[in-house]
Amino acid sequence: MSEEIREMIGEEPDVLFAEKRYAFISEILPKVLKGKRPLTRSDLLDKALLNKYLGIPVFLALWWALFRFTFDVSGTLSDLIDIGFGSLGEVVGRVIAHEQLASFVADGVIGGIGGVLVFLPPIFFLFFGLSILEDSGYLSRAAFVVDRVLHKLGLHGKSFIPMLIGFGCNIPGIMAARTIDKEEDRILTILVNPLMSCSARLPIYVLIGGAVLGGYAVTGTFSMYILGMVLAVLMALLFRGLIPYFKGKPSPFIMELPMYSTPTLRSSLTHMWERGVLFLKKAGTIILAGVLVVWFLSSYPWGAPLEETYLAMLGHAIEPVFRPLGFDWRGAVGLFFGFIAKEIVVGCFAVIFGVEAGWGAEPANVQDSIAGIFTPVTGLAFMAFSLIYIPCVACIGAIYRETNLKWTIFSVVYGLVLAYVVAFAIVGIGGLLGFA
Repeated sequence: MSEEIREMIGEEPDVLFAEKRYAFISEILPKVLKGKRPLTRSDLLDKALLNKYLGIPVFLALWWALFRFTFDVSGTLSDLIDIGFGSLGEVVGRVIAHEQLASFVADGVIGGIGGVLVFLPPIFFLFFGLSILEDSGYLSRAAFVVDRVLHKLGLHGKSFIPMLIGFGCNIPGIMAARTIDKEEDRILTILVNPLMSCSARLPIYVLIGGAVLGGYAVTGTFSMYILGMVLAVLMALLFRGLIPYFKGKPSPFIMELPMYSTPTLRSSLTHMWERGVLFLKKAGTIILAGVLVVWFLSSYPWGAPLEETYLAMLGHAIEPVFRPLGFDWRGAVGLFFGFIAKEIVVGCFAVIFGVEAGWGAEPANVQDSIAGIFTPVTGLAFMAFSLIYIPCVACIGAIYRETNLKWTIFSVVYGLVLAYVVAFAIVGIGGLLGFA
């Protein structure tokens, strides 16, 4: 029916309805309002924030400020959590007499989960900053500004909202694509949504970036979010050009912008908690199960050196695939278990280096250990691979529910290939520039 209407009127029905609605409003306003309407605060802000030249730079500057705020404010709290879990592991280890049980509790449960919860503050503060931007009315403006770029490059303007939601979690972002009417636009948005860097990847960036990038850790993390957005647009453009199903122009995007408002502390804290508590629930279920599996594989056969454990056997089996990227077997198994949930990558490193340090030894500093297996270039490549490759199991399930088996397999395969190509390119370019 919509195709018939489009052919009959010669343009998009949504566009025509919007034009008629605002034309009607324009006719009424002069009849009911006397004199010239004064400029409001919203008008003045929109002149800058919606400017076609300033809009994108302002968006990027605010995004950078958000990550600067996240890192600077959360650093001390993360250190305190790290110290607290390290001390708790030592105390519990001394109290429990049974050696294997003590290692299970100290290295597996406390060390693994503690290694993940260290990144709780940056996640909460990131959500707090996003809540402020959302409650102020700016994120709607960001969608309006970014739509100009997205539409030219083959993505529906409404794609920005699911993509923005994907920065928190890709699953609701994928489900939010239901608001897109045209089936091809909806599926295309779902396929590129996993490239949006969800909060589960943030601990990986903080861990690796802090270990090997030094003062450029914030820049490295910021670059991952920009890389995800750029790749999403490029892949959408590529799919539009190569896959017949997606050929054609995306539908237009029409939205009404809310008035600016001053965010309240209570509202921002509420939104932060509602989103952040999901990370806590995940840490107590999926992540805990994953790190306990890693502890078992890295501890048995009991008493054997780490290099002779089941985990090392698995790692050495898949290491040749990742060697061209500069990842050893520990990085390889981290990515392997990250398929379940991205946070497990961090927990996996915490357990591996805890076991490697030896029972009864001083708790391993994970970032110092990370610096021993990654260079700045391979660390950046690892961050990029973690961003791009297979999304978590739950995300794959969401893609399957919203599309079908064909598009689900396509999403997994192209994600793996793209991750490898981008990581290899980072290592290769870094080598050519002398940073290897």
